[in-house]
Amino acid sequence: MTKAKRKSKLTHIDAKGRAKMVDVGSKPSTLREAVASGAVYMKKETLRLITDGKIAKGNVFDTARLAGIMAAKRTCELIPLCHQLNLHNVSVDFNIDKKRNKVVIETRAKCTGQTGVEMEALTAASIAALAIYDMCKAVDKNMVISNVRLIEKSKKYAFLVFSSKSRCIRR
Repeated sequence: MTKAKRKSKLTHIDAKGRAKMVDVGSKPSTLREAVASGAVYMKKETLRLITDGKIAKGNVFDTARLAGIMAAKRTCELIPLCHQLNLHNVSVDFNIDKKRNKVVIETRAKCTGQTGVEMEALTAASIAALAIYDMCKAVDKNMVISNVRLIEKSKKYAFLVFSSKSRCIRR
């Protein structure tokens, strides 16, 4: 089988078309990192209430940060066939874009393991966005969660780095 054919094969489907968990036991354990992002668009007034700390439910960013981190730690319970990972770190950061009336969420997940950590980063971004929505829905029912996506993923061996943004970088 050619490399191109192997790449296009769905790894979570067996020969009979049934769902299966991928066996990563023979893969080397490497440092893995993933970055994801998302955005919550809202009314100008809602963004002002968030930044002024006047949302009745409390500090929106602290709550969304905790929700994102907690969700990343439970990704394998939320997404079928996702491997349980021993996360080293999960960060959730927010940038306010007043011109577009949105909060941009950036998450980063890191672990040493045999499979990628992108689902954990994506889950953190998604749940942080949902937490922002939940915290603010009383004042803005028209918020839109958008653009949840993987920005980058990488795995690092002792002297090499493989990244979705680049080929191989020698360290």
